Amino acid sequence: MDDLVIYQKLTSLKRCVDRIRDKIPEESKELQYNYDLQDIISVNLQRAVQLCVDISARIIARLDLNPPLTMAETFECLKESGVLSPHTCMRMKKSVGFRNIAVHEYHAINWDIVYSISTHDLKDFQAFAAEIVAWLEND
Repeated sequence: MDDLVIYQKLTSLKRCVDRIRDKIPEESKELQYNYDLQDIISVNLQRAVQLCVDISARIIARLDLNPPLTMAETFECLKESGVLSPHTCMRMKKSVGFRNIAVHEYHAINWDIVYSISTHDLKDFQAFAAEIVAWLEND
């Protein structure tokens, strides 16, 4: 049953990434002034990070590990348990940093960075998902 919930969350993660890809403009400067695109992209990036944290928390509970104190520590726990690679762990920890800015300091978002994340770093979410699926299939 828990696997089903994780797979559902992975499907939601894919939907967030696809939504970002569908909406990212061709140039960074368009994102600077298009508030609808800013909302769609930033909310889906936040959701994607949160889904990764939620998936990680479920696996941590399943492995009966001590709960982490921070969102970033969830990925560290999975790395130490052999679920995530060191590279994916590091990239996901960075995504939490972005999420925290987007949630707590929305006015300070640098839309050029959001554009860069949306055009170059969505593969980090795909790597996370692939490593989770590989772990589930081998567990």
